[in-house]
Amino acid sequence: MRVAIVEDERPALEKLRSALSEAAPNAHIVAELSSVAEALQWLSRNPAPDLIFMDIQLSDGTCFEILRKHPVRCPVIFATAYDEFLLEAFASNGIDYLLKPIRPERLAAAVEKYRGLREHFAGDHLSLLAALERKPQPRGRVLVRKGLDYIPVEAENIAYIFTSDKLVFLVTDAGVRYMLDRPLAEMESELDRTRFFRANRAWLVRIGAVARCRPWGKGKLLLELRPPTQSEVVVSQERAAAFRAWLGG
Repeated sequence: MRVAIVEDERPALEKLRSALSEAAPNAHIVAELSSVAEALQWLSRNPAPDLIFMDIQLSDGTCFEILRKHPVRCPVIFATAYDEFLLEAFASNGIDYLLKPIRPERLAAAVEKYRGLREHFAGDHLSLLAALERKPQPRGRVLVRKGLDYIPVEAENIAYIFTSDKLVFLVTDAGVRYMLDRPLAEMESELDRTRFFRANRAWLVRIGAVARCRPWGKGKLLLELRPPTQSEVVVSQERAAAFRAWLGG
């Protein structure tokens, strides 16, 4: 198994290399790349490996810039300290998403998942990628909790979902707040990506709830949502361009 690693933090690279040697002793690391520019150069000059491990946030951008400029024809396992890129990762040949610090058992499970997919498709990467691109239909309603009761809320009536003190809350267009029993990243992956956007680690917003946005220092965006929020909702510099594209189109 030929493996390429895109990671700009030396300690993280060494831990990944060590865990990979245990999970997949037959893996041959063909490249260790530390930036968007270096990865683009290598990919343009070499055949695609069997599997790529990619850190999402690199010194000169995000790994999604690599995949937009040079789409790869192999599965990718993403690694990051945050879960706000989950949806974009699974829309970019992603077969797994590892949160840092990466636990060896999680990496082993991700490698085993790749092996299972490879065996199922008998080495046919085109069929594997086609299967990865077949996404389930977005969720049309969400089950929320009110006291001991569970209430269905139509997705079109959700204004935003956010986390606070390790709890997840859903707020409707009418301003009613409910508690959710599921993590924000899971909700992001199941709702319509054309209607919902992960603004940052704590906020998932519906397009109809965005009243306006404005620059907020160093490339960030400050959102004004309907109904109003008690705290500021800021889109990071790395996601600002994607947010403007989503909002406009």
